[in-house]
Amino acid sequence: MSTKLYVGNLPWATTAEDLTKMFSEAGEVEDATIITYKDTGRSKGFGFVTMKDDAAADEAVKKYSGSDMEGRAIVVDKARPMRTEGEAAA
Repeated sequence: MSTKLYVGNLPWATTAEDLTKMFSEAGEVEDATIITYKDTGRSKGFGFVTMKDDAAADEAVKKYSGSDMEGRAIVVDKARPMRTEGEAAA
C-alpha cells in the first residue's frame, strides 16, 4: 500500500522532478507534488511524495528528515489527513 510523505522547508526552486529523483534513492516513487500559490504559481516551500510502500516511506523519512537541500534542513514525515473546518487544532 502506498504511503504519502510531507516534505517541508524546501528551497523555493525545488520541482516535483527534483523530489522524485531524490526520493527514488529510498524506494519507488509513485507521485511527487510541490504545493504552489494559486495566484502566482510560486512554491509554498512544501510538497508531498507518495512512496510505493511503507518500507520505502520509512527509509525515506529516516534518510532525508533533517538533511540539507540547498542550505535548508528539510522536514520529512508521514502525511496526516487534512483537518476539516469543524476539527480543532491538536
